[in-house]
Amino acid sequence: MALAAGVLALTACAAASPEAAERGPTLPAGVAVELHQLRSDVAGRQAQVQLVNGGDAPLTVGAVRVEDARFDGPAVRAIADRVSTVSPGGTVDIRVQLPPVDCSAPDDGEAHVVLEVTRDSAATEVTAPAPDPLGFLAELHARECLLERVTDAAALAFTGFEPSAPGVPATLELTVTPTRDGAVTIAGIGRTNLIDFAGATSDEVRTLDIEVAEGDPEPIVVQIPIVPFRCDPHAVQEDKRGTIFDLAVQLEGESGSVELFVGEEMRGRILTWVAAWCGFGG
Repeated sequence: MALAAGVLALTACAAASPEAAERGPTLPAGVAVELHQLRSDVAGRQAQVQLVNGGDAPLTVGAVRVEDARFDGPAVRAIADRVSTVSPGGTVDIRVQLPPVDCSAPDDGEAHVVLEVTRDSAATEVTAPAPDPLGFLAELHARECLLERVTDAAALAFTGFEPSAPGVPATLELTVTPTRDGAVTIAGIGRTNLIDFAGATSDEVRTLDIEVAEGDPEPIVVQIPIVPFRCDPHAVQEDKRGTIFDLAVQLEGESGSVELFVGEEMRGRILTWVAAWCGFGG
């Protein structure tokens, strides 16, 4: 009897733990949640909250937010006020907009999702851990915090694009503008699944060796000759990351890479050029 009383006491303590009380109601039995990032989400800094309804009743979800100390605020639905209903045995992906990163937090944080769930005509907020099976959040946090440190020394931007006739390289212009407050080296730029570099060998990275010293006053402009990496039409039609380039950087003795997007307007011009260059443009 004493042993049973002890077990009951421990069970009661666990049920009434401060963490459980703070998080409040949880997901219905059989419902699972995960975080994913699709290739199409990267440029817009979005992600997907995937809900799998393994229960025996429909699940209706209104407001959604993902809370994670690695971000400066919650990630919320990309389309506000939308409501999703998941049938028993069904799955739904809810797109959320990621806020800026908080670089004071470590990379190995944990995410929780807060959902507005409607059952029996009553809306309740439930909280659940949000596993990230591919670890994209930690990678994104590390990459963007490195970029933040890089841009303390120099601003990076693609500032121009000159298309070309078929068989002739086009020109992509990269501008590195020193802030005078730090030093950084832009060692190279990697090809994408859509864009290669003219005259490149089998190496996937083109050397740049742009060195910015503390106090440097003038922008550095580099003209990069580019050609399509592939010429099948679906490479353009299904493009997700073809105009997001990896830049290899060296900063304070540390080597890494940061991502730099050409921007939506320039992306459209580059895709049009690839189609014309390859001979399948309209």
